[in-house]
Amino acid sequence: MTTSDTHRTIEAVWRIESAKVIAGLTRITGDVGLAEDLAQDALVAALERWPESGVPDNPGAWLMATAKHRAIDLFRRGKLLERKHAEVGHELRAREESPEWELDAAIDDPVGDDLLGLIFTTCHPVLSTHARVALTLRLLGGLTIEEIARAFLVPEPTVAQRIVRAKRTLRAARVPFEIPRGAELATRLSSVLDVLYLIFNEGYSATAGDDWVRPALCEDALRLGRVLAELAPADPEVHGLVALMEIQASRLKARVGPAGEPILLLDQDRGRWDQLLIRRGLAALERAEALAGALGPFSLQAAIAACHARARTAEETDWTRITALYDALTQLTQSPVVELNRAVAYSMAFGPAAGLEIADPLTSEPALAGYHLLPSVRGDFLAKLGRWGEARAEFERAATLTRNARERTLLLERAAACPRGP
Repeated sequence: MTTSDTHRTIEAVWRIESAKVIAGLTRITGDVGLAEDLAQDALVAALERWPESGVPDNPGAWLMATAKHRAIDLFRRGKLLERKHAEVGHELRAREESPEWELDAAIDDPVGDDLLGLIFTTCHPVLSTHARVALTLRLLGGLTIEEIARAFLVPEPTVAQRIVRAKRTLRAARVPFEIPRGAELATRLSSVLDVLYLIFNEGYSATAGDDWVRPALCEDALRLGRVLAELAPADPEVHGLVALMEIQASRLKARVGPAGEPILLLDQDRGRWDQLLIRRGLAALERAEALAGALGPFSLQAAIAACHARARTAEETDWTRITALYDALTQLTQSPVVELNRAVAYSMAFGPAAGLEIADPLTSEPALAGYHLLPSVRGDFLAKLGRWGEARAEFERAATLTRNARERTLLLERAAACPRGP
């Protein structure tokens, strides 16, 4: 394996393992910022050693062990001792045991689900909603500042500042690493659901990189969502989000072709959809509907996904019902992205001109100025209306805006397929 191959492997390993390592270190140190620094130190060590020694059989355990030794070194030098003494100082003095032993025992003694503990720590009310989501996407989702900025439709410096300030705030407030219970669980659940949804979406349709999907992110979000449903069984939106993720995840294998190329929803082989996940999703949606007087945003989106899941073919999709669900969702969220999705539904139910009528006003929406799906969707409507030159220009513009290589190729292919005039 060449050095460049090893570096690509390390990058892939980091995407998969970093959240678990940071979560475990946060539980141990009680400091999110310090935990991320320790994990980054382990990553640097991997970049230095693995090209010569080879990638270990269990790279996640190697990263954790390396970070653990780094933490012990800091502990010995007293940089971590003061923090640890604040929590266990009296017990240590009484037992006359060393800080190194205490830290080592904490590392080897997992407490609950570290990833779930981390997500509730980073979604603590002491942080603003934007800061909670950005920090959790960074630490649990492994997203870069650029990817988070695109998910939020905000400038990169804004996201970077939110993350730095969030870590400082958590440290200053001495936020405990824990899964809340009772009333506190309910107050912190909404932002956790938002975070899980964004993490899942990044896995379902990657904003950047060479891959169209990143299934590991979907799996992490879905697993945490299922655990949340057990923690808050009476909350309809928890079940709504789980339903949405189950149904969406059922399509993952059908979303890419043999060479990794994107396959859009209406072109997918529905025989490849995972029927077990669909059944789980529909059951979760039933629970949400039974608990809710009126469906919330996640339950409405799950109901939309269910319309697709129930249709044996693309032609059997109940687009009229989907438009009604999007009308309700738009009223709840006032989101320009939801409005764009509503335009797609209207185009399928009532024709491309109806979709274009909804999408055109969105071109003056500041939040969508750099959003590649707006010109992509408009290009599709224009192509169906035979306005080929305008459609080509929209597809080409969308290709310049996306950071995902697979998606860029697809958009350029669609632009090239538009006939040119005489």
